[in-house]
Amino acid sequence: MDGNSTPTPVSQRAGRAGLDWARAQSFAARERERYARENPASASLASQASHHLLFGVPLHWMNDWGTPFALHVDHAQGAKVTDVDGHERVDFCLGDTGAMFGHSPQPVAAALQKQATRGYTTMLATTDAAQVARLLAERFGLPFWQFALSATDANRYIVRWIRAATGRRKLLVFNGCYHGTIEDVFVDLVDGHPVQRESLLGQVHDLTAHTVVVEFNDLAALDAALSQGDVACVLAEPVMTNIGMVLPDPGYWPQAQQIIRRHGVLLVMDETHTISTAPGGYARTHGIEPDALVLGKPVGGGVPCAVYGMSAQLAALAVQAKRDAPPGHSGIGTTLTGNMLSMAAMKAALAEVITVPAYDHMLPLAERLANGIRAAIARHGLPWCVTQVGARVEFQFCARPPRNGSEAEAALDGELEHLIHLGLLNRGVLITPFHNMMLVCPATTEDDVAHLLCALDEVLADITPRV
Repeated sequence: MDGNSTPTPVSQRAGRAGLDWARAQSFAARERERYARENPASASLASQASHHLLFGVPLHWMNDWGTPFALHVDHAQGAKVTDVDGHERVDFCLGDTGAMFGHSPQPVAAALQKQATRGYTTMLATTDAAQVARLLAERFGLPFWQFALSATDANRYIVRWIRAATGRRKLLVFNGCYHGTIEDVFVDLVDGHPVQRESLLGQVHDLTAHTVVVEFNDLAALDAALSQGDVACVLAEPVMTNIGMVLPDPGYWPQAQQIIRRHGVLLVMDETHTISTAPGGYARTHGIEPDALVLGKPVGGGVPCAVYGMSAQLAALAVQAKRDAPPGHSGIGTTLTGNMLSMAAMKAALAEVITVPAYDHMLPLAERLANGIRAAIARHGLPWCVTQVGARVEFQFCARPPRNGSEAEAALDGELEHLIHLGLLNRGVLITPFHNMMLVCPATTEDDVAHLLCALDEVLADITPRV
């Protein structure tokens, strides 16, 4: 945009075509009033929390639901969340994937109850750890594994290992990516140039010195970036998910892998979100062969934990790098890494929760949800699209699915998202508060899907022109 151009008024954004924006704003005001009226206990707790919690919540993201004050949960079970005012809501957010296989799955709950009297953390190896590693190797096809407490840490650790193993310093990511809060990934393309993300707090060194960023689905840009010979690894989701879903073009990953290998670069797949595809994740289902794989949130049924695996070749290089390094802290791991509670939870989740029968239930139901949303969008004449990756469904405010992070970001509309999400919440349904992501879990029912579709239809009817 040049200095003489005028920004597009928010009411004229492409994603708002077909809406009556004045009606939508009136709807939002009514929904905020309704939320405040129907949730007095949450209001009281939010007031109390403001005295001692920064932003009044355990994490500032918890204010991103578009509500006048934070919703406070009493308990969650299966596909339902019950708040402190006694309202039961169908949960399609599922902890933004942390509870992708339902809240408090029974095998995990039983394993935690058993472990609760047998110790929580010792900084020693356990039988469970060896069994979890075996289960991971069988499932994902990589022979060697290590643990972390979050996908952020797992991504940070695998990048450290690879830099140490290869002697190369740079990391390549895709524009608009999200891999937790590992600092290296917060570099965006702005007018074709890498720029450190302005929203990143407290960053004191220039990330662009060691992070290369290109657009997803751009093979030529990937080839050019890797041709410099200084990139250690490509860190990627097989499908971009956190800026709105961006699917790979047909044939993209086979060609991308050829380019990556030709330049002697390693490929890391972050499957934290795309485990929604199948028990072995998106990469194995679609024939992608990474050198390393990261999986966070759902691998322990919602208990804080994460894992990262390596090929035999990378593992040998990593072990040698550690042996060649001077004594001292490697910068990898914490004293709680591989703790006994996490190991027990992961063993139960992998063996009894993240199973083929679970996906056999989730995937058809997610397809029904996706088709129902498409029908609702068409019924109300809206230029939006719907994307499905296994049990994960999302609608975006653009007519065609975006091909890269820039296109996906252009379709985002926080104000529109918030009023839709608040309208759904007031009608007994939760979806993820940022963009419009929904997950189906093993406890989700056809009635739950029908509930969401009915609520969405009501919301869309209230923000589109009267017929």
